[in-house]
Amino acid sequence: MKSALCLLALCILTAASFAQEHPAVTALPNSVYVGADGKFESAPDTALIEFRISVQDDTAQTAYQHASKEAEQVRQVLHANGIEPKAANIGFLSVQPVYDWKNPKQKVVGYRVTTDVTLKLKDFSKIGPITQQLADANVSETQTLNYTLETIDDAKNKAVEDAYRRARNSADAIARASGRALGELSYASVDTFENPRIVVAPRMGRPMAAMANAAPAPTEEFTPQTVTVTAHVNALFTLK
Repeated sequence: MKSALCLLALCILTAASFAQEHPAVTALPNSVYVGADGKFESAPDTALIEFRISVQDDTAQTAYQHASKEAEQVRQVLHANGIEPKAANIGFLSVQPVYDWKNPKQKVVGYRVTTDVTLKLKDFSKIGPITQQLADANVSETQTLNYTLETIDDAKNKAVEDAYRRARNSADAIARASGRALGELSYASVDTFENPRIVVAPRMGRPMAAMANAAPAPTEEFTPQTVTVTAHVNALFTLK
């Protein structure tokens, strides 16, 4: 009996989860309800370079001073590329003790200062020099490059248009198969999503700096990955 009740409850929960995927639409006579996905790919207009400054030293004061020196190196890199430091955003700043967990008393052995930095670039030609110079400065273990689209409204509209076209084509096929003609749109709902592309650049040490004089930057001459915007349209049409 308990197994039967559990199975019934599972069926009810499963049905409820499916019901939440699409908006509830009251079925109307002489109508057809369809859903379709659409997409639009656009060239990105913004590059996001993200990296973390993280240093550890014996005292909180010396760790903070060390972090300040590395932050100053970042400012110098930005100035060298014609970018004001205020163009970079600081996500947070933390000062945390570092413990020796092998010691039963959990002795403090140092302090770590950490901060995240995000830089937006509209000029993609500066990506290579900046990432290389940051690597030469040795201020971060990793750099993350993410292409995105800030002027996204037009791309969303085109993705919606593509999804609606597909939905209407499906509804028209159903109408013709049933010997009817497709009427007017009486209801529609829309959801849009952006699929960013992320490239993680591993830490590049001093040997790479020497090679930079003889070889182009890793991103040079390549085309940035497109940003894909997808849309889902649910539509209700009348039938003639």
